[in-house]
Amino acid sequence: MPETQTTNPPTFESVWALIQELHESQKETDRQLKETERLMKESDQRQEKKNAEFYEKLGHLTNLFGDLTEGMIAPKICEKFNEFGFSFLKAGPNPRYTDRANDISFEVDIMLENSDKAMLIEVKTKLTEERIDKHILRLEKMRKYANLHGDKRTFLGAVAGIVVTDEVRKYALSKGLYFIEYAGETFYITPPSGEPKEW
Repeated sequence: MPETQTTNPPTFESVWALIQELHESQKETDRQLKETERLMKESDQRQEKKNAEFYEKLGHLTNLFGDLTEGMIAPKICEKFNEFGFSFLKAGPNPRYTDRANDISFEVDIMLENSDKAMLIEVKTKLTEERIDKHILRLEKMRKYANLHGDKRTFLGAVAGIVVTDEVRKYALSKGLYFIEYAGETFYITPPSGEPKEW
């Protein structure tokens, strides 16, 4: 007859040792979880910092493209617009207008001028309908500013962009603005649909 093996019942000491072991194991798990949380938080903070640096660099790059765009347009812009029958004598970059008493303040990317007309040109790397609407508001401010300061000239508007969709181009032209488009080393001007809007 084979011998039967008997198992000893657990003792208090063995149960207590098992509880202590489980307790230590839980403490180690908690420590690892806290360490993981700390590392994830640090990683999130590093990512946030990288994102902030990226958007700052993107902003500088966009401004650089804007300056470059203005630099490409300004030197020959009078000549190009004069082909449409204007007689602009000068192109001024970034004129600012401020009238604190009447709460008027704005800047123009490029302004073409003669004695009876002026063309305000907005230059953007990426042109959107929202930016076109802002330029129209700028033209309205220009008219108000001019009226307050005895400037009787007629004001017209134009927009230029490197990245432009067909819809945005049509939108600009439908609003009575001239549209300036790049093609390699040069650019082309499309007159607005119908009569150019005057302010």
